[in-house]
Amino acid sequence: MAGASIGQQKLTTDGSAPDCPAEALLQSVSGKWKPRILLLATQGPLRFGQLLRALVGSNKQSITDALRELESDGLLHRTVVRPKPLHVEYTLTSRGAQVVPLLKGLEQLG
Repeated sequence: MAGASIGQQKLTTDGSAPDCPAEALLQSVSGKWKPRILLLATQGPLRFGQLLRALVGSNKQSITDALRELESDGLLHRTVVRPKPLHVEYTLTSRGAQVVPLLKGLEQLG
């Protein structure tokens, strides 16, 4: 970052883990499908096929990636209901439930 002042350098991120909790939260819910998945999860347990039908324009890979990231960030909990044939449900964690009002507030601003 040649020519940038020290103040500007501090404001930019280098892609490492964020120091700010708000930035970490925004990274957790950023993406095309994540906010919609979280809002749908407020209505009850979600199944993969249900999400594919509800999220028009989505595809299996993008939904899979979003679900994995939401689970790893502690916003969704994955439960295997039946191993064969595989039946998995996703539910909001307590942390995920705390994020939903924030998303709804952003939705009202937009």
